[in-house]
Amino acid sequence: MTIHRTGWVDTAIGAETVTLITLTGAATWMLVGQALEPVDAIRAQLAEITFNDLSDRIPQPSGDDEVARLARTANQTLGRLEEAVNVRRQTVADATHELHTPLAGLRLQLEEARLHPGETELLELLDRLLGDVDRLQQIVTDVLYLAGVEATGAVGQEQVDLAEFVRRGLKHRRDPLPTQLFLQEGVTVDAVPDQLGRALGNLLDNAQRHADQTVGVEVRAEGDTALLVVFDDGSGIAEPDRDKIFERFIRVDAARSRDRGGSGLGLAIAAVVVRAHGGTIRVQESPTGGATFEVRLPLGGVS
Repeated sequence: MTIHRTGWVDTAIGAETVTLITLTGAATWMLVGQALEPVDAIRAQLAEITFNDLSDRIPQPSGDDEVARLARTANQTLGRLEEAVNVRRQTVADATHELHTPLAGLRLQLEEARLHPGETELLELLDRLLGDVDRLQQIVTDVLYLAGVEATGAVGQEQVDLAEFVRRGLKHRRDPLPTQLFLQEGVTVDAVPDQLGRALGNLLDNAQRHADQTVGVEVRAEGDTALLVVFDDGSGIAEPDRDKIFERFIRVDAARSRDRGGSGLGLAIAAVVVRAHGGTIRVQESPTGGATFEVRLPLGGVS
């Protein structure tokens, strides 16, 4: 009798245990499923977003749990990606437009020479064609350089003494106007020399193009910031244009038109390089009456 009771108790306990495990498993499955529903919705929404339309965003759950933070991070990533793609598309569109003018000029001059070979001065024609080819080459080179900096950032930095860097850079230039120097010694930054040299060169090219008599470069430290200033005494830049001047292929007033030289990307490249190095660039009125371009970079070795 005792043996049969013990067997019955064991059977009952086993059945209850199986039932409890089954119910626990079912409840766990339901809870996990409910918890993962927002994650599955995020996955489904991401799957529908295509490269051609990056404007869609993921619905953000309320609260501050892991799923809500995941949704916010995904939307922030999508926003940055959309902005980068839009900038790249606009650059391609602008470059296509800019390339059209010299290409059309080349074609027109060649067609005229073909129609009137006896009236064509060969050397004069070649000089004009080479001028258009130079402009095409500069635009393509600058577009590729700009895309490269945006893609890689400031990779391969080393410590650069700005005063020595400016002096060394000026040795290789043949500018129409002398450059006045106001250089504080010992101001160092962590930078990619090629990129920083390109930015400085573009700022100097711009100053030389628009200066009347004076071009200057200043280097000094302000707190934990290195300040690199390039100024000229030209016509200056109107205040409403001082933010737009760093955009790609921007058109401002006639005095600062790219028709006086350059590809229209010089200042855009300078701005992208500076930002890639964690710095800022702005333009304001120069004490000499022209434009002052002010670059601020973190001092080297400053955490």
